[in-house]
Amino acid sequence: MAFQFLCNFRDFGGYAAADGRQVRRGQLYRSDSLGKLRGRDVERLGALGVRTVIDLRYPWEIASAGRVPDLAGLAYHNCSIEHRPYDQAQICACLDPVRFLADRYAEVLADGVAEIGEALRVTAAAGNAPLVIHCASGKDRTGLLAAILLSLLGVRGGDIAADFALTELATDRLRADWLAAHPGREMPWPFYGRAPAELIELVLAELAAEYGSVREYVTGYLGQPASLIDDLRARYLG
Repeated sequence: MAFQFLCNFRDFGGYAAADGRQVRRGQLYRSDSLGKLRGRDVERLGALGVRTVIDLRYPWEIASAGRVPDLAGLAYHNCSIEHRPYDQAQICACLDPVRFLADRYAEVLADGVAEIGEALRVTAAAGNAPLVIHCASGKDRTGLLAAILLSLLGVRGGDIAADFALTELATDRLRADWLAAHPGREMPWPFYGRAPAELIELVLAELAAEYGSVREYVTGYLGQPASLIDDLRARYLG
């Protein structure tokens, strides 16, 4: 379903997963900020039957840019998984972008224990109605949580990377939206809005080296029960 004001909204189901099953379509969506929604776009979201929204932004981002409009029966959760803010558009062009962002993702994994755990629990308990996960651009925080979820569901690393890289289709629009929102400012970092597969591949490899696996990260470092993973698979695999 096409949105006028969103440029990075998509279903991240449909992938082959554990035990020969498939991630159900029409249940897990990822997006750039739902605070952009207005007019017919609100109706479009409602038509998808979404009943749960997990907003990964900082509270100050929500105060500045707005949150998802109120829809009847919509459960809203703010799980701000990033604890060390940075202005991505202003990063020096001299930095290696993949290495730089992989390090930022590692910080989120280390810092966001409570919030990532909460987001996973909310996802597992969302019932039979669709859910949307979003941040500002739907790329970094959203991409990381989506990768964790897909891994827990048993999706292959190559498919996880391919899903992450679909944000590349929205890169030009993300850059244009940033420039429109910041008149008179320059964007020195040419990598803004990019989401190459190699970035999430590196992040997942380093996560495995640090914690053992995504499963061990969730059950060990985050302290979540193994039954949470069972619940996710029961809810989202078909």
